[in-house]
Amino acid sequence: MELTQLGAHTYPAEGAARALFVFAHGAGAGQHHPFMAGVSKALAGRGIDVVTFDFPYKRLQKSAPDRPPVLEQSFREVVAAARRWSQADRLFIGGKSMGGRIATHLAAQGLESLSGVVCFGYPLHPPGKPQQLRIEHLPSIEVPMLVIQGERDTFGTPDELRPHLDAMKAEVHLHVIPRGDHSLTVRSRPAAETYIELAEIAASFIAPTA
Repeated sequence: MELTQLGAHTYPAEGAARALFVFAHGAGAGQHHPFMAGVSKALAGRGIDVVTFDFPYKRLQKSAPDRPPVLEQSFREVVAAARRWSQADRLFIGGKSMGGRIATHLAAQGLESLSGVVCFGYPLHPPGKPQQLRIEHLPSIEVPMLVIQGERDTFGTPDELRPHLDAMKAEVHLHVIPRGDHSLTVRSRPAAETYIELAEIAASFIAPTA
């Protein structure tokens, strides 16, 4: 299937694309949420082709996310179509919260020709349930990974997350947003500024200019 058939949205890079980033949404909001659109536009402005999409449950306007195998298959279909759309020769996947988690599932499963993963707020555990860790698959990841985590993330603070990332054999970068919450927002700071900052951080990992 092609991207239009999958309901995906494209953000073509300004100039020649230096990389392709397939960007998945979090559990509560779809691909057109201001966070997704804002970060995607800013990444495109930094020479990166971006593709966003809605998981099946979101396309059907359901509130509860699909089971992981369904989410993973949906993500794979979009990745395959995105590769046919983009001329970039390097593929990165990632997402906000749940979307980033599912991206790490694909990386752990050995998604072909993957250059790296970007997680915007990794959901280490449900809020208030630190014993329910989502880490079993992380040691299987072999590609570089960037995790951008809010200092006050109730789904897992950077201090909670760090030992699990340090135990991985892959190259992992943890970038902390001071005073940031799970959505990486900081109170009293304009959202547009946050989106630009997040895009700059991600772009320096996906397609560094120096």
